Amino acid sequence: MFRIRKLDKFIAKQFLLLFAATFFICQFVLMMQFLWRYVDDLIGKGLTIDVLAQFLWYMSLILVPQAIPLAILLSSLITFGNLGESSELTAIKAAGVSLLGAMRSLIFLVILTAGLSMYFQDVIGPEANKKFGQLLLSMKQKSPELEIPEGRFYDGLPNTNLYVQRKDLQTGKLYNVMIYRQSGSYEDQAIILADSGMLQSTAEKKHLLMTLWSGEWFENMRSQDIGGTAEVPYRRETFGQKQILLDFDDGFNLADVAGIASSAKSKSSKQILQDLDSIRHFNDSVGQSYYREAQYYVLFVEPLSHEDSLRLQAQIAAQAAAPVSYAATASQPFPNPDTLYAHLDKDTKRIVAREAARQAQTAANDCAMKADYADYLNRQERLHLIEVIGKFTLALSCIVFFFIGAPLGAIIRKGGLGVPVIISVIVFIVYYIFDNSGMRMARDDNWTVWYGKTISMMVLTPLAVFFTYKANNDSTVFNIDAYRLFFIKVLGLSQKRNLAYKEVVINQPDYPADVEKLQTIIADIDTYRQEHHLLRWPNPIKVFFRPGDDQRIEEIDENLSFVIEDLSNTRDNRVLHELNNIPVLATRAHTRPFRRRWLNALTGLILPVGIFFYIRMIRFRLRLYRELGATEKACKAIINLTSTL
Repeated sequence: MFRIRKLDKFIAKQFLLLFAATFFICQFVLMMQFLWRYVDDLIGKGLTIDVLAQFLWYMSLILVPQAIPLAILLSSLITFGNLGESSELTAIKAAGVSLLGAMRSLIFLVILTAGLSMYFQDVIGPEANKKFGQLLLSMKQKSPELEIPEGRFYDGLPNTNLYVQRKDLQTGKLYNVMIYRQSGSYEDQAIILADSGMLQSTAEKKHLLMTLWSGEWFENMRSQDIGGTAEVPYRRETFGQKQILLDFDDGFNLADVAGIASSAKSKSSKQILQDLDSIRHFNDSVGQSYYREAQYYVLFVEPLSHEDSLRLQAQIAAQAAAPVSYAATASQPFPNPDTLYAHLDKDTKRIVAREAARQAQTAANDCAMKADYADYLNRQERLHLIEVIGKFTLALSCIVFFFIGAPLGAIIRKGGLGVPVIISVIVFIVYYIFDNSGMRMARDDNWTVWYGKTISMMVLTPLAVFFTYKANNDSTVFNIDAYRLFFIKVLGLSQKRNLAYKEVVINQPDYPADVEKLQTIIADIDTYRQEHHLLRWPNPIKVFFRPGDDQRIEEIDENLSFVIEDLSNTRDNRVLHELNNIPVLATRAHTRPFRRRWLNALTGLILPVGIFFYIRMIRFRLRLYRELGATEKACKAIINLTSTL
């Protein structure tokens, strides 16, 4: 039976207080980062305080699901870091409570928070996204002359797309202007080109006056009844100066929410799953329709009737220099096009070739347009699927971040806002990179949607399991001293002793006996340095394929350690200083890489690895040569100091 302990209440209280503080910090940071994206839409628009307040409010609601996982990661890191730094975690484990046992109350709270995050995304988030999109669109439409970008089309004006290559912010003039207007169907359109222009609001703030200089106006005439011909006539006008009146309301009015409501971000999971079926059905019907039309334009030619075939044969036979038979057969119900084309005169051939090229280009443009529309429909399907999967993965990230933050805090044992903030930022950056990259790849149909939206969880979940396992077993995976000693050993760096002054000494050092032993050690070091030529390159065969423990240097090190242990009880700081000058001798690495003979032989056979360990062994031989000299010097200094005690 689950029983709430005082320990559970104690840890939960610390976690909740930290979670509340870190949540507002994370929310503020995300809002500032998010606000920079839309700062151009807010400045210079004359927006009132209530509109700005609504903008910030809906923005904060959108960012709540993103701030919750980061707050859980940071608060769990600080909570268990504080427990470890104050040795409370050690006391908890000494009482027989494991790390997972100490985490059980927080596990319940985090799972509950993940459920609330899912509910928030599914109920409050869609409405907040809808209202935010409506406000943002209304802000963009309020002052279009300030919103028009350089180098890309602007569609903030009704039935009009505007392209400006360069703007002069001081004079307000626009350069290299292109206007695309479409008032009705696809054929009722106009394209206006001008060297420069200026856009101003009228006095009643209901229209925009566009003044253009040195340009041309191209306009289709499809609105007129031309008898249904395939050709679409147009008119062309060249002007020096022209003014165009565009319908536009400069007051702040909320935009139509119909287009925004169709976005996947503005729908709940239930609505997305319901709409996915209709979207897929519509996409399939459009794809099949486009496929049939493509077959008609590209693969099949409508056969001629028997009367039209006889009439065409008679016309070609009359133009031909010699009579040719064009009788239709069962296998070929109409004449061969190559044969027909070969008996045309030059002018007719030119007309036919031009018409064929035009029809081919029209068919190609039509197929390209339909392909773009099909890609758009498929993209809408992927966006809906990305959104519904993202709701679950974002809620799941709360649990994963907790099982990363809590074990890391228990391992590092650093509280406060220093190390935990750095680690939290690193983990969140890794998560954001994988999640954002996966979303983009899935959106562009380079990856499957499931893979793109779950790749961040695939990366972080094994890390959470690994950190939890290591922390629960008191691993030193993040012990900096362990890594420092490892690299010192691998690189062959010298180690220094750290003997401190003892306040209480039970046994005083035996100085005469220690001096005698030090003199013996000095003699042994001289003999060893004469017999072993440490500055010479060793024989590789002896290094890798023959046993070679150096028993003599091990005896010297053992005797030296015994003397240092006895002299460390001294009251003289000078002796203690000289003892710290004696380096820690490396007694094995200067003869062979490993203690096992088969491992040395295998290392010697693998050439790149063998070269590394051979150079490393030379490094240790040079180190031992220097350390023996430093040891001999320190021993002589200690002998001189102890003679006066």
